Amino acid sequence: MTRPLWQPGEGTIAHANLTRFMAHSAEQFDLDLASYDDLHSWSITHPGAFWQAVWDTCGVIGDKGVAPYAIDGNKMPGARFFPQARLNFSENLLRKRDHSPALVFWAEDKVKRAMSWAQLTAQAAQFQACLDELEVAPGSRIAAMMPNMPETMAAMLGATASGAVWASCSPDFGVKGVLDRFGQIEPEVLVTCDGYYYNGKVFSITEKLREIVPALPSLKRVVVVPFAGDGADTVGALANATNWNDDVLSRAPGVPRFEQLTFDHPLYILFSSGTTGVPKCIVHSVGGTLLQHQKEQVLHCDLKEGERLFFFTTCGWMMWNWLATALAAKATLMLYDGSPFHPSGEILFDYAEAERFDLFGTSAKYIDALKKAGLKPRESHDLSRVRIMMSTGSPLAPESFDYVYADIKPDTHLASMSGGTDIISCFVLGNPVKPVWRGEIQCAGLGMATDVFDENGRSMPRGKGELVCANTFPSMPIGFWNDPDGRKYHNAYFARFDNIWCHGDFAEWTDHGGMIIHGRSDATLNPGGVRIGTSEIYRQVEQLEEVVESIVIGQDWDHDVRVVLFVVLAEGVALSDDLVGDIKRRIREGASPRHVPAKIVAVRDIPRTKSGKITELAVRDLVHGREIKNKEALANPEALELFKDIPELARP
Repeated sequence: MTRPLWQPGEGTIAHANLTRFMAHSAEQFDLDLASYDDLHSWSITHPGAFWQAVWDTCGVIGDKGVAPYAIDGNKMPGARFFPQARLNFSENLLRKRDHSPALVFWAEDKVKRAMSWAQLTAQAAQFQACLDELEVAPGSRIAAMMPNMPETMAAMLGATASGAVWASCSPDFGVKGVLDRFGQIEPEVLVTCDGYYYNGKVFSITEKLREIVPALPSLKRVVVVPFAGDGADTVGALANATNWNDDVLSRAPGVPRFEQLTFDHPLYILFSSGTTGVPKCIVHSVGGTLLQHQKEQVLHCDLKEGERLFFFTTCGWMMWNWLATALAAKATLMLYDGSPFHPSGEILFDYAEAERFDLFGTSAKYIDALKKAGLKPRESHDLSRVRIMMSTGSPLAPESFDYVYADIKPDTHLASMSGGTDIISCFVLGNPVKPVWRGEIQCAGLGMATDVFDENGRSMPRGKGELVCANTFPSMPIGFWNDPDGRKYHNAYFARFDNIWCHGDFAEWTDHGGMIIHGRSDATLNPGGVRIGTSEIYRQVEQLEEVVESIVIGQDWDHDVRVVLFVVLAEGVALSDDLVGDIKRRIREGASPRHVPAKIVAVRDIPRTKSGKITELAVRDLVHGREIKNKEALANPEALELFKDIPELARP
């Protein structure tokens, strides 16, 4: 493609937060910064100065101490940022106290309400008073099994104001999935709901809680937020349970007490998907999370005070934590819980139009599903306020770029992003002052020495290899929970290349300085010794109208690996010889002959994690007869049965 899909105008560039940041940094540190590339180079070669500038530009509330602001910056892990700093995460998010909306909430077509900054501050203080009564101290864990609703934000802000550590999941998790996570961290308080809505139906979670609560002996109290009902039955079924309305809202409103904490004090525990074993408990810091998110939101997303930011997420995905931090920019958060296709596929665009979204974030899978459904929001909705669409969760196919510009909004900034739970942020993401090219993530994040390495640890300016980060950054995890010698943490990211973060994605640079992610490197196919990214096959297959979705694995066969493709077909479509031929032809012509699968098998469903990611490794293990240790991590574990003992895979 010779022309970009989107080009920022002169006015956009001139008024961008990033442009002002570059000018201020150049003046403050006597630099010659003529371009984003210059700024990025400075940000990774002078991390102390760069992160100091981010702190100052974003107006972080706290005492940052004195220079140096990065110590042992060449040690991974081991580097320390702002070693003398004192701050509080919640204080930075609760900057406003007026009666304008801090949060707007829709739950499908069942609930529509808002919460003001004054109400959010008051509820955070009321929940903190509840924790004080229980003698919850800094470092204590507070767990939540909650929908993405205002009370969840209020509880998180009350907990983190006290220096407690927050961990959350969504209420659709099964009993084992919850206990595999919260059972490791011994929470003192569990915040939960009585039920939730999904696809127009009401689901009570009382029976699940009857099993979960007794299995968490560390709990001092269970606080039930009424959502699907009045909460009375759920409270009555559990020991040491209270109703949010009675226990929290009855307390005197006020402003929370903000405990001043070190920069590396634990803030969140996030959990890996857990599809190959018990989930890893990844501990993230107060300062690292705040500073990294503010950099991404204020500089890369150009978020400004008063703007309305939406991201479709549950409380079990790191994008909920990312979304929460945008309160620090005095943005209004647009919360949604439930199915994005109920009562129709237009519900999120109804929301965007009615509530005037400025920033619209979602998953690549959602955009692909819209395309498959033939929806054209550009024709049905007024999206004039939406200036940026963000996509993450999996690689965004080039055809999905086309769809956004043709059928959603032709003048929007489409920002594909990639990072992970591991860093609670992004390695590569959008850029408001650079063009958008079809199929490409725009740039490496500021302060992130993102690169692509070959198998020998050499940088690859061209070609596909391992996504790495060659410098330290503040949002690196503090470590893993219950990993006292740091061995699990080291093995997860630093064992492959010495002193280099190896992320586990298969990636390549583009001619425009952007990046393409080809999928997880541990799911990379290797037929005949040639590495193939799974997304390269998905891109071709899922353009066919007959194919709803697909998943591809490598099967060990005859001392080599053969490519096996599973397809979910559209209603009424059969996997005929003609369709098999069409799929193979499409892959051969669109990718290469090496990408063509040896076997194509139709299945009714594909297993996916709670955040919607397909689970290639679990399917691969099943095909090879290996036990799947943690089915509770999946949203639809019953789909695994479809991949057992498939006759076609026992034949040449």
